[in-house]
Amino acid sequence: MNRRDLFKIGGLAALGAAASACGSGGGGASSGAKQLQFMYWGSTFEQKAVEKMLRQFEQKKPGVKVKALFTPDEYDVKLNTLVASGRVPDVGYVPMAMSFRLAEQGKLVDLFPYLKKYPQLAGYLPDAYLWYGQDKLHGVATANEVELLWYSKQAIADAGIAPPPADAASAWTWDQMVQNAYKLTIDQNGKHPDESGFDPKQIKQFGISSSITYGAAWYGFLRGNGGDFADEAGKRCLLDSPEAIKVFQNLQDLIYKHRVMPGPGQLAATGDDVPGTNILLKTKRVAMVVDGHWSLLDMNESKTDFGLGVLPKYAEPFTATQVAGASAVFAGTKHVEEAVELFAFHNDPRYVDLYKQGLWMPQEKKYYEDQASIDSWTKNDVHPPEFRTAVVDFARDHGVPVFGNRVKNMTTISSDVLTPALQEIESGKRPAAEILKAAAPKITGMLQGWQHTQAL
Repeated sequence: MNRRDLFKIGGLAALGAAASACGSGGGGASSGAKQLQFMYWGSTFEQKAVEKMLRQFEQKKPGVKVKALFTPDEYDVKLNTLVASGRVPDVGYVPMAMSFRLAEQGKLVDLFPYLKKYPQLAGYLPDAYLWYGQDKLHGVATANEVELLWYSKQAIADAGIAPPPADAASAWTWDQMVQNAYKLTIDQNGKHPDESGFDPKQIKQFGISSSITYGAAWYGFLRGNGGDFADEAGKRCLLDSPEAIKVFQNLQDLIYKHRVMPGPGQLAATGDDVPGTNILLKTKRVAMVVDGHWSLLDMNESKTDFGLGVLPKYAEPFTATQVAGASAVFAGTKHVEEAVELFAFHNDPRYVDLYKQGLWMPQEKKYYEDQASIDSWTKNDVHPPEFRTAVVDFARDHGVPVFGNRVKNMTTISSDVLTPALQEIESGKRPAAEILKAAAPKITGMLQGWQHTQAL
């Protein structure tokens, strides 16, 4: 699974049948030590970073030992099995949609009473908190993430155009992005889509790629054009509004009208597998890609010559935030105080390498506002010079929490109605207006409101 799959709307429902968690780390507990278990998913790189964090926690808490339960696949089914059997870990990752269900069932510890004891927990970004009622806090989004415009420096140079702007005030308009995508799209004979003789069946390099089926990729565009997924009460779907229709028709037009973006299957290497953003840029298969901040890790590991910019804008520049999964403390823990302390420790940039390495973005506000704190995770060779304005400032001033984490019943809505509708838009068989006007009433009938939010 790629990282976008792990961050997708509705959690990890696509992961499949049961898996075995393999414990590692922790060593043999000394007599009398309190034992905790920390369950999580991720890549091998993430596994090393998390286990390093757990060893540091043990050093700071000599009377506590933590066993790592690394579960790289089929996570939701495995966790559901543990919950059903009453053998839950003490702390761990929880697929977003599942976290609300478990909280309502009393399976997760209410963290609200601990906010005063652990000031770090009270200093998170407002959108990081996961509430299941007034003064009822069951967890936080594990890490912050935003959508960005990644590009190949060489492709931009070859086309002789200016790179995508790295600050929101200078963001390209949608039309400017399309114009530049024409210049970046080349067929096997070097012709562009607006030139006579262009062969759309033999495209060597596409100008841009932006997912139509992945909600976080287009939610910033939707909000920037004055639209939203649902109304203020969360009971009426707004995807059939003129603002939403324009956004989705523009995305469809990139494929079938402008011919600057790949359609379904055009980038697949084998079967349904699409190469990662770093590979698409490195091979110049695509010149610009809308994708999440987490791609920074792969960009650097593969030594891709990349640049990053803010998303193109409509009326206002926006980007979706908080697209990561949740973290929580399980109500079955025998050591609540120590488990909450581990929870507060587990995504602290001082102890986890994943921020400096470019996979995660911090949740504490100070890492977006205080210069020394910003430098602590961004001032290194991993983060390019434009990172401050293109990511930190963009996230802080223009980030909007992605709808999928906040809409009740989102997993069912997505699988039954939304995803099939978006796939049909992507297919180009019918205009976006027809599809959305048919889908929106169905979604309205399924909506149960937004998840609770409150200020601290």
